[in-house]
Amino acid sequence: MAATVAYDGTDFQGWQVQPDTRTVQSEIEKALAVLNGGKSPRIHGSGRTDTGVHARGQVFHFDPLRMMTPEKWKSALNGLLPEDIRILKVVEVSPDFHARFDAVKKQYRYFIYMEEVMPPELRKIRHHVRSLLDLEAMRKGAGVLQGAHDFRSFSANRGKPETSTLRNVMTLRLEGEAPELCLIAEADGFLYKMVRQLAGALLRIGLGELSLGELENLLRYPDRNHLAPTAPPQALFLWQVTYPGGSRHECI
Repeated sequence: MAATVAYDGTDFQGWQVQPDTRTVQSEIEKALAVLNGGKSPRIHGSGRTDTGVHARGQVFHFDPLRMMTPEKWKSALNGLLPEDIRILKVVEVSPDFHARFDAVKKQYRYFIYMEEVMPPELRKIRHHVRSLLDLEAMRKGAGVLQGAHDFRSFSANRGKPETSTLRNVMTLRLEGEAPELCLIAEADGFLYKMVRQLAGALLRIGLGELSLGELENLLRYPDRNHLAPTAPPQALFLWQVTYPGGSRHECI
């Protein structure tokens, strides 16, 4: 079975199971354990989201230990899960389907609110920028970052080397007008905290703190540095995952 799940990441320490802390994966596996007589199958997500990051289209797969229809799995899980996690869809998939390794594209969205005062109901799902941003410069910067590059300059160090820092950013565009802006990023895969660092660099462009030439040099001379700061997590959503044949989170 494969499922599409949405969650409010505010009160989670990310997606992945960790000892003695609340994560999205652990909450789903606890619910599955109730439905499987105390034994939970391990779930496998399309990727990990960090502490405070949200999802509208995270995908995971699991091997069911009992027979139920996809609709019954969806209903039963939602009846057990906390309100900040919701299963949007469950479908049957082939036994060799893997939510992570079969994904061909992921889309993230980073939401920005550009106004002196931000409505309080948005504080957990928007990045607040009080200064006016140069949107034209940010759009030019997004164009620079599109394509296949070595994105080492846009990856946080987890204390272990990446196998490769080459990625193909198929889409990077800024949509909307003040005060609501949305940065849409699509790629065949992302490095650790890469989307938030792309957002951080473009925000610096918009504030006049980073030039387009300096941005180009981050790609030309890839190295981990502080020129592309990590933007705050609460504005980031894993929006959708695409699989072979063009199927997305709405129809895995």
